[in-house]
Amino acid sequence: MTDEEQFFEQVLFKYTGQEKTLEGIRFTSGGCINNAVMLQTRQGPFFIKWNEGHYADMFEKEFRALQLLRKVGALRVPQPLVHGQIGPRYFLLMEYLDSRYPQQNYWQNLGQGLALLHGHTAPQFGLDHNNYMGRLPQTNTPNKEWVPFFIEQRLEVQLGLALYNEVVNAEFAAQYRALYPKLPDLLPAEQPAMLHGDLWSGNQMPGPEGEPCLFDPALYYGHREAELAMTKLFGGFEPEFYRAYNDTFPLDPGHEERYHIYNIYPLMVHVNLFGTSYLSGVQRVLKRYV
Repeated sequence: MTDEEQFFEQVLFKYTGQEKTLEGIRFTSGGCINNAVMLQTRQGPFFIKWNEGHYADMFEKEFRALQLLRKVGALRVPQPLVHGQIGPRYFLLMEYLDSRYPQQNYWQNLGQGLALLHGHTAPQFGLDHNNYMGRLPQTNTPNKEWVPFFIEQRLEVQLGLALYNEVVNAEFAAQYRALYPKLPDLLPAEQPAMLHGDLWSGNQMPGPEGEPCLFDPALYYGHREAELAMTKLFGGFEPEFYRAYNDTFPLDPGHEERYHIYNIYPLMVHVNLFGTSYLSGVQRVLKRYV
């Protein structure tokens, strides 16, 4: 038995209390941060994500986010089962959702489900704990006002990291910060909405019955236009999705123009994770508004 197989057996024992349950392994995509496999066992399939010696609390935060999404029940997400540490490895074991051919009204159901998720509100923007956006820490210090939260907890944090790593210079920072005073007049007020937080096309899929499923959340309570903006950033969502969403929970006029502003945050996350090729998208927005 390999070292990894022993690790999988230990994780399964932690959850099932039974020894030697592993029957097979199928490698899947775990993204750019973690390893991931499907474990075939005597109790059925499980999905496990793990990394070695990094981001000690990442899986705890994902576990909590999945629990919150499941409690709302607007869209299916995998059930988190157990997280922890064995040796140098941190792990999250969860329900395995086998992806099937999408049901006929897949995009309509996804739009309606996301609108229902966004209908779940809270007294303040943010969350009672911090989490991660990709492998970058995401701060969620609560604020009753959206624009200060967006500036302080999203835009400024990413700018500070880019300055620290010398990815951007002082001239860029001055132009970037010149946007801040304009935001109260550009962004409409809304109640806090529960957001998946990292909703690009790669974090949704048809599940075992072809139903819409979400995974890999970066959950917080924010402005729902920020979530819709991210679905536009890299594409992959069909027009039926947007029509169904707006029919269920209508958006304010001008939302498509504001998407450019909201996408500064994920673009700066990509700048800090992957480099300056994403800066041009930010600069286009700044040129438009500053």
